[in-house]
Order: sequence, then C-alpha cells, then structure tokens
Amino acid sequence: MEMNDGDNEEFGFSRNYFLAKELRGSGKRSHSKLSDIDVVDEQELIAAASKIEPKHEKEVKELMNSYKSSYSEWAFELRCGLGLLMYGFGSKKALLEDFASTSLTEYSVVVVNGYLPGINIKQVVAALAELLWDQLKSKRKNPGSSSKVQQPFSSRSMDDLLAFLDEDRTNECFVCVVIHNIDGPGLRDSETQQVLARVASCSHICMVASIDHVNAPLLWDKKMVHTQFNWCWHHVPTFAPYKVEGMLIPLILAHGNTTQSAKSATIVLQSLTSNAQSVFKVLGEYQLSHSNEEGMPVDNLYASCRERFLVSSQLTLNSHLTEFKDHELVKTKRNSDGQDCLHIPLTNEALEKLIAELSQ
Repeated sequence: MEMNDGDNEEFGFSRNYFLAKELRGSGKRSHSKLSDIDVVDEQELIAAASKIEPKHEKEVKELMNSYKSSYSEWAFELRCGLGLLMYGFGSKKALLEDFASTSLTEYSVVVVNGYLPGINIKQVVAALAELLWDQLKSKRKNPGSSSKVQQPFSSRSMDDLLAFLDEDRTNECFVCVVIHNIDGPGLRDSETQQVLARVASCSHICMVASIDHVNAPLLWDKKMVHTQFNWCWHHVPTFAPYKVEGMLIPLILAHGNTTQSAKSATIVLQSLTSNAQSVFKVLGEYQLSHSNEEGMPVDNLYASCRERFLVSSQLTLNSHLTEFKDHELVKTKRNSDGQDCLHIPLTNEALEKLIAELSQ
C-alpha cells in the first residue's frame, strides 16, 4: 500500500505524539529550570524591540482609512442613544481618537485610557460633570436648580454626580466619553463596570469604547448590555501594534530590574484604597523583618490588621487579598506547618522601595 506525502506527514505526527506520551510516562524528568535561561536586560529588550520595522504599513493605513466612511453612521448611532463598542484585532486607539476629533466636534469629549492600571473612576465621573456644567453655564444663566451645584464636583458623592449627569434638562448638552480598553486592568472589576454602565445610561452622556480581551463580554449582564450601555457592536480590526497599550505589560523575556518592579507595583497599589495599601504595608514590613520565613500566615496578618483598625472582619481582609492576588501583588503558599502563608514576589530591595513610596 503506497502512502502519499500527506499520509506520511500525518503518520509522522502521530508517531511523534505517542513517543512523547511514552517518554512522559517513563519517569524521566528534565532538569532544566527557567532560571537557566540567559535572558536579556529589560532596557536592552525595549531598545531592540523599538528597532523592529513595522510590516504592512500601507495595508494598515488603507484599512484605517476605509473606516472613515462609517464615521457618519457611527455619529448617527450615538445621537440615537446607542453606545459604540469597537472590537477586533489591533490597537483601536488611533481610530477612536480620529473619529472623535473629526465627527464628534459638537460634543465635549473625555478620553479615558483604560489600559492604565491606576485609573480613578470617581475622578473620571467628576470630570464629565465638570464638562457638562461648563456647557450648561455657557447656554444659560441658571444651569441648575440644585443647591449642590456650587459644591466642587470632586467632593460630591458618586450618586450625586450621576444624578447631575442624568438630570432632566430641556437643552441639548452632551458629553462624550471615549474609553480605550473598557476591559482594561484598571476598569474590569465589577464595581467599576457598574458605575460605567450607570454613566452610559445618563441622559447627557454618550459613550464610545473599545475592547481587546476575548472574555470582555463576560463583564456585563443582560441589563448592562441592552439597557444601560445599549451597545452597538462594530468589528473594526486595524492590525495596528499595541505600542501604547502594551507599555506597562511586563516583558517575559527580560530581567525586571528592582526600580521597574517597585514602580509597577506602586502604580497598581495607588489605584487601590488607602486601607488596602495599609494592609499591604503590614504584610511587606513583616516580610522584610522575617526574611527567613516562608511568608506571613493569614491569621497573623488578620490579627495585625485588626489591632491597627484596618479591617473589621476576615471578610474585609479577604476582599483586599483577592485584589492583591488579582493584580499579582501577593502569592499564597503553604508552609511546613500546613498554614497558608502570604508572600510578596519582590526582592527585599524592591519591597523596601515600594513601602517607602507608599509611606510618602
């Protein structure tokens, strides 16, 4: 029986697969370790990456220009009360900003960079309220009847800010919020998404956003998608590099230097509450003073935080720890006594820099 080239290739693949399975079960293990890899310095890798010439620039530019014909349609959808959600491979930052600058000139526009980890959602909503207030002042002498209008927006509660954005007014004043990566690390928690959904449903707000994570739609329930955000989905692959969005992503092939590690952790911690930062400091100080131990037992951390009135219950502490783990600031492992211990995956030098930064 003769075999053609396709059959030979398939046979070779099958044979290699079963050989690999056989070797895996033979008990032989590789002694290679990740630390054996001779990785380059981070700055060297960044410099080398910056010299890589982009490919298919002409085609990418033509593709981006082809979307300009849809701008009028997108603007019309916004005027009809829909939110625009852009998805597809490639950075959509330039596309969204070009659309906003050319087709949304009648709106005041706020741009939110969701790919940054340190976003303060309260500041974003306050900025929207400030812009709307400025529009109202320019259109009439008495922009609002509420006694709280004169109160600085930065000091008002989130509910007050949202009520101001959604107040029923006869004049047509709108603020458009453009969110690059609404699924970004600084925005993807449930509480922030609920706030954004409420913002999108306000009568004086329209929203344009982009997503890149494959699981981004899981951030929203049916009400958020169809009633609050009221998304109109647009597939707009650009194939443009994620140069700006990827700046803060750790480089896998590079040694992270101490300063960079501490800086990255500081950016993340500054996006958390002051109580969360204080809990992290307690853990960090313990780790520095007990460097020979495997980590700080969870029970010990709870007791220390209770003494300092940082947490009122184990549930509160667990919510902080979940945030730390989600941001890869803390790892859990079991010590020789069977206790769950918490460990910050930083060198002592980097951890000292981080705690000093938080103490300022």
